[in-house]
Parts: sequence; C-alpha cells; structure tokens
Amino acid sequence: MKRRLLAGAPHDAAGVLPFSRARIALRLAFAAAAALTFACGVLAGLARFGVTVPLHALSNAQWHGVLMLPIFFGAVVSVERAVALGGGRHVCAPAAVMLAGLALLSGASPIWAQAMLIVGATLALVDAWVLVRRQPALHLSILASSVSIWWFGDILWFATGAPLFAVPSWLAFLVLTIAAERLELTRMRPTPARARAVFVSIVVIMLAGIGWALRDPELGLRAFSACLLLLAAWLARYDIARVTVRQRGLTRFIAVCLLSGYGWLALSGVLGLFGAWNAVHPWHDGALHALTLGFVASMALGHAPIVLPALARLRVRYRPIFYLPLIALNITLALRVGGVMTQAFALRRAGALGNALALLLFVIVMASAAWAARGEFRMTSSRR
Repeated sequence: MKRRLLAGAPHDAAGVLPFSRARIALRLAFAAAAALTFACGVLAGLARFGVTVPLHALSNAQWHGVLMLPIFFGAVVSVERAVALGGGRHVCAPAAVMLAGLALLSGASPIWAQAMLIVGATLALVDAWVLVRRQPALHLSILASSVSIWWFGDILWFATGAPLFAVPSWLAFLVLTIAAERLELTRMRPTPARARAVFVSIVVIMLAGIGWALRDPELGLRAFSACLLLLAAWLARYDIARVTVRQRGLTRFIAVCLLSGYGWLALSGVLGLFGAWNAVHPWHDGALHALTLGFVASMALGHAPIVLPALARLRVRYRPIFYLPLIALNITLALRVGGVMTQAFALRRAGALGNALALLLFVIVMASAAWAARGEFRMTSSRR
C-alpha cells in the first residue's frame, strides 16, 4: 500500500505542487517587496536629517511619506484583509499597492505609482463595501470608510501631484482601521449605546474635517485634530485593553502597546489643535510621528505576534524581550518630539535615528522569536 501511494505521488501532486510552490513564491516576493519598501522608506526619512544612507534611499527622500503611509501600511492592511477573505482575487489589491512601491523605488515616473496605488485602493474598496453588504456591522462600516479615505487620498495625490495634500487622508485611513478593529473587540466587553453613538460621531466629524480642509485648511485640520484627541480618549475609556493589561504574557504586552499608543494619539491631536498639521508649522514633525510611530507603530508591535502567524505562516514565541523595542521606540520618540518642540535639531535628529534603531530591534526580536518557535516545533515533532 505504501509503495502504491509513493508510486502515485508524482502523478497526484503534479497539479498541486506547482500551485503550492507558486503560492510560496508569490508570498516570498510580496514579503521581499514589502521589506524593501519599508527599509527604503525608513532610510529615506533618515536622509532628511543628514544621516548617511545608501544613494538609492537618498534619491527617494522626497517619497518617505508616500512609501510608508499609503504604500507600505496600505499593502499590509490590504493583505491582512485579503487573507481574512480567503485569498484568491482579493490578493490583487495588495499586489497592486506593492507594485506602486516598486515603481517609485525603480525611479519610474510617479504617475505609474499613482495609477497602481489607485487601482489597489479601488479593489480594496470594492472588497470592503461588498463585505459590508453581506455582513452589516458597525466595525465593518468603519473599516470600509477607512479604505474610502485612503482611496480619496490617493486621488488627491494624483490630482495635485503633491503628497502633502493627501497626508491627512492617509493618516485617517490608518487611525480608522485600527479604531474599527478595536471597536469590534468591544463586543467582548459590552459598550453603552451612547458610547457607540459618540464613536460614530467622531468618525463622521473626522472625515468631514478632512474634506473641509481642502476649502479651509486651518478649520478642517483643527477639527481633524480634535477628533484624534476624542478618539484617543474614547479608546482609553472603552477598549478591552484596560482589562487585559492586568493579565500576563503576550496578552498584557499587547495591552501595554495599545494603551501607550493611545497616549501618543492624544498628543498628536493636542499638537494639531495648535496648528501642527500645517506642513510649515515647527511642530509638524512631532504631530506626524507621534501618530505614525507612537500610535500606528505601537499597534504594529503589539499585533505582530498575532498577525505574522496568519500572514506569513510563522509561529512566534512570546518572550519578555518583546518590551525592549517598545520601550526603545517610546524613549526615542519622546526625544524626537522634545527636540521638535524646543527647536533642538540635534535632539530631534538623535530621536529620529533612535526610532529607526528601535524598529530594527523590533525586526530582530520578531525574527528571533520566530526562530525559537520553529526550534520548539521541531523538537516536539521529533519526540512524536
């Protein structure tokens, strides 16, 4: 029987193995493109501070924000959604977004990146609203709204040729994506109907403020800032992280990441109320990175041990060392924001370099955790 099965294996696997290998190759290609985009985006940001970086990253310094916000994070969010929807045609959205990043990195005309980014966001938008029609739920509607504002930002970049006009839209995309996912988890801890109504009001005003900013930037961006502050307060009050932070291990680590992130989100809102979302304001860098590094990156650090197994098929073993990159990120970001607010360029530069090192440390810690989990799995399998 065993010989018969072995004899039939090449024939039976003929249609399966190439398909599996193709899927693995596509995953590796996507991971490599995402890693390249992320690395070049970070190095391009450092180039703005006069840090010596590879020539290719230096030539892409102007695309730092585009590489990080709509492309890298857009690809990560859309691939996570595609996996949740079962793959298939849904992977076309993150693939198009990643092609936009490769177009920028290759030195091609920005119009190619703009076109591919719009294609990817449009496909993700269709998937999001189809899902809402099939399964009406508040958190799914917020997720679809977040994809809509991402798409709107991409259109703005295409229409104006200036990424700065699209930055508030791209930031709202990330903020609302995270907020919607946290809203979904409030089902585990009943939230008053009045609180949910407040949540919806914050989202509506935030989106309206971004739209109004095209007509009256000062008023629109202050409304956006107020919503960031209110949303941070709402999440700090109703998120289940307030309860899970009392637990241990990975659960507590995730909660600490979330709660620290809400603090940075609130700070970005406060700075914005003083006009920091204006690109020429001296506090602009502080508001921008308090949100992107303090809030968004903290969320990424907390959810990576859960997301990596789902997206990359990598087991991750939790260890207390996970706190190290989180602490490093918070300390160096505090230095950076402090340098921004005191106009101390050297302190701001040191903070930016520290931010990059903290992110690198995070990658190393995750890789070592995945390696440790792989070793444990092999040992367990060998004993069976």
